[in-house]
Amino acid sequence: MTDPLGLIGNPAMQPAALKGVQGLRGSDVGPGSIDPTFGTMLKQEIGQVNALQQDAQIAAEDFAAGRRDDIEGVLIAARKADTAFQMLLQVRNKVLDAYEEVKQLRV
Repeated sequence: MTDPLGLIGNPAMQPAALKGVQGLRGSDVGPGSIDPTFGTMLKQEIGQVNALQQDAQIAAEDFAAGRRDDIEGVLIAARKADTAFQMLLQVRNKVLDAYEEVKQLRV
């Protein structure tokens, strides 16, 4: 889909508060840094959520097999994975809501 008005990606049409912003994290902003796209950031976050879920699974299996005896660490790993997954679901829901709202726009 093309931008018929030429507003998307036009730096002159950005709000003043967003001019010069190159990323969401402080580590992303700096001379020579590349502005990550939403898709790239989303893929990275999905990868991090997957890693947390795998860590929690391994911790639970180790505890069940007796290779580990700290139930607190297992519970913390499971809680981290659950919280990260719930956050990812909320981001997905917001993106779908925004998509539905954009679909309703009349051009």
